[in-house]
Amino acid sequence: MTVMEQRGAYRPTPPPAWQPRTDPAPLLPDARPYRVLGTEAAAKADPELLRRLYAQLVRGRRYNAQATALTKQGRLAVYPSSTGQEACQVAAALVLEQRDWLFPSYRDTLAAVARGVDPVQALTLLRGDWHTGYDPYEHRVAPLCTPLATQLPHAVGLAHAARLKGDDVVALALVGDGGTSEGDFHEALNFAAVWQAPVVFLVQNNGFAISVPLAKQTAAPSLAHKAVGYGMPGRLVDGNDAAAVHEVLADAVAHARAGGGPTLVEAVTYRLDAHTNADDATRYRADAEVEAWRDHDPIVLLERELTDRGLLDEDGMRAAREDAEAMAADLRTRMNQDPALDPRDLFAHVYAEPTTQLTEQQAQLRAELEAEAAGPEGAGR
Repeated sequence: MTVMEQRGAYRPTPPPAWQPRTDPAPLLPDARPYRVLGTEAAAKADPELLRRLYAQLVRGRRYNAQATALTKQGRLAVYPSSTGQEACQVAAALVLEQRDWLFPSYRDTLAAVARGVDPVQALTLLRGDWHTGYDPYEHRVAPLCTPLATQLPHAVGLAHAARLKGDDVVALALVGDGGTSEGDFHEALNFAAVWQAPVVFLVQNNGFAISVPLAKQTAAPSLAHKAVGYGMPGRLVDGNDAAAVHEVLADAVAHARAGGGPTLVEAVTYRLDAHTNADDATRYRADAEVEAWRDHDPIVLLERELTDRGLLDEDGMRAAREDAEAMAADLRTRMNQDPALDPRDLFAHVYAEPTTQLTEQQAQLRAELEAEAAGPEGAGR
């Protein structure tokens, strides 16, 4: 018998008193993504909430289109569109109370805007300007996170600290399917479950980590199944069903707020646009695949439900589109204005007390700027 065969044959016997810490059955997600729209559950959904979700979806779709156009005009360095994923982003923003925190990834500008961040400020980082572009404390929205999944441990730390302080706060962290392959994802889930931190993880499974399909990232039945390994509930939801995403996230947030600990939610959706404006998605996926997902568009699904129930008419749809166009026009106008940049801002908000090296660098930059302002005579001194 080989060494590997010997290892494979070895099955340690647990002591007689051993019992599993947690019954895994309640933690397992449903076999199919949960849906509301087009089912009997839709009749129980709040009409006002559905109309609010619809207005935000239409606004979000226009925001994505306008931001993408700005990259082509050279007003944005890069834009990772969330077209097709608007239901996840809008639901994540609307489900939170004002005191809660949202932790977005780089693709979640729409979630930040739906949370109340100024549309121009939400794009500042992608424009190449300084720092975050908005005050995270004003809207309880953490900085847009470009490194994959590094915002997740931050969300856990904030949620855990809030509970220790006695603050009634829940953190909701967004991540893509590609981010679940990062170590930060697993470390965050482990810490959250051990500490029973009031945090909700929302995985937007849009099918690809740039060009890498999900099948090449994980062999798990679903990403939601990963929850059971850490001792938290996993939920699987149709990410294009705005009502379903909102309901599942609302349950998870309430569970966390009541002291029940974290939840991992996987929203099955699809990225209709390329990864960013620098990506050629035709190299790794077929047009037919994209078109098939257009038939499951989150706006179309919700619009159909609302019109079938008599909750939305042509005037309502027109009002939503006009509001979205007004937002896009304002975004164009303000983004077409060149920002007034001061290179000395490089040293702002780095440390509460600047280090010696920063102080020296700041003095050097100040001298160079003063010499430049003085002209050729000053520069030659």
